[in-house]
Amino acid sequence: MRPARLSGQLSLSVALLGLLLVALLSALAYFSLSRQLDGIATQNLEDKLQQVRHATREVALRPEVGDQIHNIRDLIKGHDNLSLILYDDGPEPRVLLREGNLADLPPLSKSSSEAVRFERWQDALGNERMTASQLMVRKDGTRIRAVLTLDRASDQALLRAYIESTLIALPLVLLLIAAGAGWIAHRGLSSLHQFRRIAERISTQDLSHRLPLENLPRELRELASGINFMLHRLDSGVQQLSQFSDDLAHELRTPITNLIGKAQVTLSRERPPEQYKLVLENCTEELGRVTRIVSDMLFLAHVSHPAALIPFEEIALHEEARKVAELFALMAEEKRILLDVAGQATIEGDRLMVQRAISNLLSNAIRHSPEGATVNMRISAGPSEVTLAVSNPGPGIPPEHLPRLFERFYRVDRGRSRADGGTGLGLAIVRSIMSLHQGQVNVSSIVHESTVFTLYFPTVARP
Repeated sequence: MRPARLSGQLSLSVALLGLLLVALLSALAYFSLSRQLDGIATQNLEDKLQQVRHATREVALRPEVGDQIHNIRDLIKGHDNLSLILYDDGPEPRVLLREGNLADLPPLSKSSSEAVRFERWQDALGNERMTASQLMVRKDGTRIRAVLTLDRASDQALLRAYIESTLIALPLVLLLIAAGAGWIAHRGLSSLHQFRRIAERISTQDLSHRLPLENLPRELRELASGINFMLHRLDSGVQQLSQFSDDLAHELRTPITNLIGKAQVTLSRERPPEQYKLVLENCTEELGRVTRIVSDMLFLAHVSHPAALIPFEEIALHEEARKVAELFALMAEEKRILLDVAGQATIEGDRLMVQRAISNLLSNAIRHSPEGATVNMRISAGPSEVTLAVSNPGPGIPPEHLPRLFERFYRVDRGRSRADGGTGLGLAIVRSIMSLHQGQVNVSSIVHESTVFTLYFPTVARP
């Protein structure tokens, strides 16, 4: 089954809501009109009954009603919808006067109260009537009962006409509501059509398109802004991936080309076994470099994805720093470099990853320090963060290189890095490890003096 269009769903929803609202308002109007008509009928009966009461009390000497019958009839004349019946208040009520065109007798109240009583009833033909009855005491003390009846055929005709007109107008109103809702939905969703056209032009080869934010409703503007931000991140990620692929191809191409070239030259003619051994040793070094690049790439991919996180544990940072210093003691001893670790603090993290980050910084510091120098590792704990600073004297790093120093495969001196076996991924790995630990790494350097790399870890939350 083909899904319905959003504009159609909105139009139908608005139309149904409009139908419900119109029906509710029509019902409220019907009940309001009915109550208004009831109030008018009640008030008319009460006013007319008061006039009858005054007419029957004018003569006090003679009890017979006939003396004032013409006065009472004048009250009913001209009112085709009114009927009046007067009874004496004896054990067997006797009709004293009957005026009007009422065929059926209304119900007779037996109440001894002088309060006006209202009753609704239907005659034999099903016509609705309203009766007002009251016990009246004349000036001479005699008691009579007046029953005034109102024919409500005109009120019922008005209500029926209202219902019929409502039923006739309702489909037209519904049609107008549906048409208006469809136009509004189409106009409101026109921006989505523009979104679709732009989305069709977006691909991995071209992520430069952005959704326009002008003249958009607030909700769609927020949606478009979020999509533009997503496209910006995707564009940046694709560009970084492309750059990473280019750099990787370049980094792997050099040792592989060296391996192929050495192999081809060696196999071009017969050589002594010593030369073959030398070539194999050189090839082994190049293969070792390729292995380090692949290993660093896999590790970097592992720490760059939050889905690969493992539970952290409490780590004594100074102990891990001393372990790493012991691992590099032989390398430092070859250059007569002194490794100094000072300070202590506790962090939460992955032990092997923290060791890897410290190792990458310490190896860089040793490689770029002059002979007989001292490489310091200083640990300090503050209220909001724990720091580990690795500093070494040396040539330093020019300021223009500092912003890009943690990028993948970025080197200040490419030739020197290849010579000493660097892959260009060490500092990028450090940055990813620190990001994984919700920390950061910074570098400061003074050319021809010193360089300091600082790791910032969040403090351990104590219960």
